[in-house]
Amino acid sequence: MQQRSGSYDYYLILATVAVLFAFSSLCIYAMFAFKLAQVQNLAPSLKFAYMERMNRLAAPLVMALITILGICIPKRLLPTHRLNRFAALLLATAAGVGLLAGARGALLLILCASLILQLIVLGLAMAGSERVHFERSGYWLRLGSTLMHLGLILFVLDLFFFRLPTLHLALFWTTTVATVLGMTFCFYAQPLATMLRRKPPETPWSE
Repeated sequence: MQQRSGSYDYYLILATVAVLFAFSSLCIYAMFAFKLAQVQNLAPSLKFAYMERMNRLAAPLVMALITILGICIPKRLLPTHRLNRFAALLLATAAGVGLLAGARGALLLILCASLILQLIVLGLAMAGSERVHFERSGYWLRLGSTLMHLGLILFVLDLFFFRLPTLHLALFWTTTVATVLGMTFCFYAQPLATMLRRKPPETPWSE
């Protein structure tokens, strides 16, 4: 079972790297195509057509990334055989919502489900529970990893609500705080653990 879980994580990592590589390649291509075609000097209708074409190319990659994210988060809580069922159920539900509310509604469903699960993982990680599955051990490392994943979910979710100023600012600053704290806890996990394990100095009146 441990080997199957490791293989599952390995394929998820490969899928994530592949999607990010494709997305980065598309961004680089769009940047050079924009410059070579002098899109900034074209008529507004041609600029809009260019942006729409790039958005259509990027949309499947964004959908794939959000779907992988929706599968990666629950693997902290569920064993592999249950994770497969959950992933199938989530994708089937998202497909049904997509037929009724479009791709935006389906992606929003996956993000909201991921956010709820990640908040559960965060609570368990803060409590030091052993029920959550991590590749590495250590309280601060686990907490930092959880906060960084939470920041990623909130960052993508913020893209859906950037036109709502109040909600956008709240999500932006929450994303920033979660990501900065997560990186700090991951990079300085050992110093934090050592500092908190250090005994307080004895007072003159202590026996």
